[in-house]
Amino acid sequence: MTHNARSALLSAALEAAQRGWPVILLHPRDKRPVGHAEKYCPHNGRCIEGHKTPEQRATTDAALLTAAWAQRPYNVGVATGPSGLLVVDLDTLKPEELKGAPDGATSFAALCERAEQTVPATYRVRTARGGEHLYFTQPPGARLHNTAGRLAKKIDTRGWGGYVVAAGSITPDGVYEILDDRPPAVLPEWLHELLKPRPRPAHGSTVAVTTRASGYAAAALRGEVDNVATAADGTRNATLLRAARALGRLIVSGDLDQSEVEEALSRAASGNATQSQRYYDDVITRGLDWSIAHNTPGGRAA
Repeated sequence: MTHNARSALLSAALEAAQRGWPVILLHPRDKRPVGHAEKYCPHNGRCIEGHKTPEQRATTDAALLTAAWAQRPYNVGVATGPSGLLVVDLDTLKPEELKGAPDGATSFAALCERAEQTVPATYRVRTARGGEHLYFTQPPGARLHNTAGRLAKKIDTRGWGGYVVAAGSITPDGVYEILDDRPPAVLPEWLHELLKPRPRPAHGSTVAVTTRASGYAAAALRGEVDNVATAADGTRNATLLRAARALGRLIVSGDLDQSEVEEALSRAASGNATQSQRYYDDVITRGLDWSIAHNTPGGRAA
């Protein structure tokens, strides 16, 4: 990469920082943050008091950014939550997907039409694959997190716990380019209503579980369902996956029926959701499939 290209990436990072958007270093020509995953955390250095996520490491310090880009031509990420942003990600169709199916932009236009609203005018970035990122500021007092498919198919959102690849970044698919450089608009109220977290069950509450099992198996099912129903933000997916893996053993042993486990976990996740139901159901399927494969005679032991 030429010096000019590296200088352009640094300029993009500094421009984001000047807007008050904490910057995340991404691998050169990639969308992944630099640094280690939590499961590989050495718990020393900057993580001496606990693992630091990319969101926690993000910075607007121009001196730190300049020093970093002097070393490598990093791509630029924006930590959406600390920036006070909610970014709507309008994705394109993948090559293997059915031609003529709606992409994110088409689905978003239809969503606006159903709400009798125009497509909001705001800061927009064209992604390397031809999608769009619509930047909004989060409404006062709001703390919106990421969603996947909640608004519509091919539409994700990035808020607290997430990040977006910033304009100026380069991947093998192309460059992220600003389409509209006006300041981000406040997230429209009608979109805010659609993205508000659903009411969460009170701590310690349970989801009604119907099962033909008794004794230990029934208690295990109710316990795991309760764990999922009351899981805090940031732990829900891991809790759901652990629950599915634990209950998969009891499916293999014949103590629980797979369909009743799937139904109970799905209802527990839906009552405390920040992702689409399809997303949670996929987590359940992966967890059960893994557990059944690892606990079936002839398979690997869990």
